[in-house]
Amino acid sequence: MNVLIPSPLRSYTQQSWVRAEGATLGAVLADLERQFPGIRFRMVDEQDRLRRHVRFFVNGEPVFDLTRALATHDELCIVQALSGG
Repeated sequence: MNVLIPSPLRSYTQQSWVRAEGATLGAVLADLERQFPGIRFRMVDEQDRLRRHVRFFVNGEPVFDLTRALATHDELCIVQALSGG
């Protein structure tokens, strides 16, 4: 599937769109980690929970669970919240 990588994580991928495989969101993130070591920790914490400042959208719909089933033709967009003062 095609995965949109947010700007803050592009230092891992060197590109805005990458390909990844997996039957669930967790499996896709594991594939991204295999391809781009260190990237998963920026999205998933030590308790295997999605980090609060990262949002995932599959075909435009929000996803909040690593076990969410995905299909090969889906499009995953990863969005990171911006903060500042």
